[in-house]
Amino acid sequence: MDMGFDYDAAFSRNIGWVTQAEQEALRGKKVAIAGLGGVGGSHLLTLTRLGVGVFNIADFDTFDVVNFNRQAGAMVSTCGRPKADVLAEMCRDINPAADLSVFPQGVTHDNLNAFLDGVDLYVDGLDFFAFEMRRTVFAACRNKGIPAITAAPLGLGVAFLYFDPAGMSFEDYFCLKGCDEPEMALRFMLGLSPAMLQRNYLADPSRVDLARHKGPSSIAGCQLCAGIIAAEALKLLLQRGRVMAAPHGYQFDGYRNRFARTWRPWGNRNPIQRIGLAVARRQLKAMGQTGHG
Repeated sequence: MDMGFDYDAAFSRNIGWVTQAEQEALRGKKVAIAGLGGVGGSHLLTLTRLGVGVFNIADFDTFDVVNFNRQAGAMVSTCGRPKADVLAEMCRDINPAADLSVFPQGVTHDNLNAFLDGVDLYVDGLDFFAFEMRRTVFAACRNKGIPAITAAPLGLGVAFLYFDPAGMSFEDYFCLKGCDEPEMALRFMLGLSPAMLQRNYLADPSRVDLARHKGPSSIAGCQLCAGIIAAEALKLLLQRGRVMAAPHGYQFDGYRNRFARTWRPWGNRNPIQRIGLAVARRQLKAMGQTGHG
């Protein structure tokens, strides 16, 4: 620890938007973040600057040059290094007093209980295609009474969902059980962004390859996600301000300058969603990327 570090001074400019007592409360809050890539790393650093003082972080991957366009810890100096180690160092460089528990093997069935132990909030940063582990983590959060939030970088924007432990479950909303991977990807995408504000400006559809887990990404979307996560996490951690839970959600698209609140009772079983899924399946079939529900 840097003996010259002063928590109160470091985060004093937060005061005004939060009270001194609330800032001190954030210092003791514990947030778990699974995945430290495109959004997870930015979530960690943003919440650290918000003054959150305790984290469980998990990622098994290492940085590569293909991460440079969007990932907070991706630099020439970090290529080949574990993402969890790099982000832990960056977090402690902001707050040397931060209490960090690092799970370098990522979140797994074996360490899930330890990863969520004593956690006040779960923030999803898992890879888009990590469907089975995401389902497992959200189910565990529900069983343990832990609020869980996700912000997806879609196009040049963000889509946000909050799963209240007492509200609609992740599984009931997305309806992924029994689906193959392309269908899961389709349902996850449509569930995250029922308004699909990003759909009209994809410049090169050939860059979407579900089978190879490839798709375009942008730092604009990732940075917007981090800001949204910080604002909603503040409300949940301080129990101040309303956070609309699924089946409610919202999406903001910076490219189109549009904001949409969404409400999909029954999640992907909603008639409007089912129409959207059918249309998307036809589009995927035309691209040679077919899924089956």
